[in-house]
Amino acid sequence: MRAAYASTFNSEDPLAALTVGEQPEPAQDGWVTVDIKASALNHHDLWSLRGVGLKAEQLPMILGCDAAGVDPDGNEVVVYSVITEPNGAQSILSERYPGTLAERVAVPAGNLVPKPAELSFAEAACLPTAWLTAYRMLTTKGRLPENGSVLVQGAGGGVATAAVVLGVALGARVYATSRDADKRERIAALGATALESGARLPERVDVVIETVGKATFDHSLKCVNRGGRIVVSGATSGHLPEVNLRRVFAGEVEILGSMMGTAEELDQLLRLCADRGVRPIVDSVHAFSDVRGAFERLASGDIFGKVVVDHTK
Repeated sequence: MRAAYASTFNSEDPLAALTVGEQPEPAQDGWVTVDIKASALNHHDLWSLRGVGLKAEQLPMILGCDAAGVDPDGNEVVVYSVITEPNGAQSILSERYPGTLAERVAVPAGNLVPKPAELSFAEAACLPTAWLTAYRMLTTKGRLPENGSVLVQGAGGGVATAAVVLGVALGARVYATSRDADKRERIAALGATALESGARLPERVDVVIETVGKATFDHSLKCVNRGGRIVVSGATSGHLPEVNLRRVFAGEVEILGSMMGTAEELDQLLRLCADRGVRPIVDSVHAFSDVRGAFERLASGDIFGKVVVDHTK
């Protein structure tokens, strides 16, 4: 079957490590094979090409975490990419097991979530990683109250943009920061109050969605309500910020880590999108025959939303 995979590692030029060609059919005893209709790229794919999280003996490794397709019974499904071993250890597809950038992928039956008819395969494929992460940050971890308020730092990235859209859909007042004027304009069109990075907010917020790290963390502490929550799922500007502990204990601020989500939360997210007309932001759609072009688009850094691969073309 055709697939996009890491054939080597290249820390300086990750696209040089990408190969598109034939790979063996998935064969994992007791797992279900899904015919992939659409997948979505993540920066995780670029890190894999750089050699982060993989060893040379695992190569070639089919890339990709996100996908939607059809199971052997003809059901339209979304693939939940977190694989849990019998000993409780977890990994996501393309780390220990072949990923979704192929004609077919094999996963445990419990990793298949029904795709609502209201969502296209391309839309559904955007949700299992970045959008699921944002959903868990807002709900399970952030405990966003009804009619609450949210600050999303660094809007424009995949998780941050998803948090803006989902926060608005959940009825919150959403503030979002970006250094880029064009991205602020796009974020405002999604229903958020867009502000320059570090700007003073009209109010303190219940939840801060923090994926930037060092560059924004002090601002996040200044903007959160007493008893509020800063939920962290990334640190693109650096993972060692200076933290004013007086603000933490005096404001009884909770700082919470969050990664991905559960299959049940993915099902909840899919239903939310279907019921409230929420659709993921798609930067571009590429035919599988142009999967390298999709990687080039992601690597450019000049994206807004998800880069999708159409496996039917």
